[in-house]
Amino acid sequence: MDTAPLVIVDAANVVGSVPDGWWRDRRGAAERVRDLLVPYADEGLPGLPDLPVPLELVLVVEGGARGVTSVPGVRVVAAPGSGDDRIVELVAEHPDRVRLVVTADRELRRRVTELGAEVTGPRTVRP
Repeated sequence: MDTAPLVIVDAANVVGSVPDGWWRDRRGAAERVRDLLVPYADEGLPGLPDLPVPLELVLVVEGGARGVTSVPGVRVVAAPGSGDDRIVELVAEHPDRVRLVVTADRELRRRVTELGAEVTGPRTVRP
């Protein structure tokens, strides 16, 4: 059993949290978030010093960002449909691990906390 905390990032929600023109290039915006996450795998998340490292970072993409690929330190999962549904599935697949979902989506937060996951907002990964 893997004991590294599983950090699942809602790419659409994190990308959309900063009005930087992401809507003109959804894939590029998701790639920038992916690349921003890389150092967190070994260094931990800013503002969450009690979360032990290393972290398993998973970026869930959907829609126009589905072509984003994984890089060392960040596994990218392309949702075949709803990104939120895929995030809930990932949380449910790992009930014995610490799971942290990065999103501001209220309904998604409700769904994953019902499964025992913790939640934090986009500013945790995009300060």
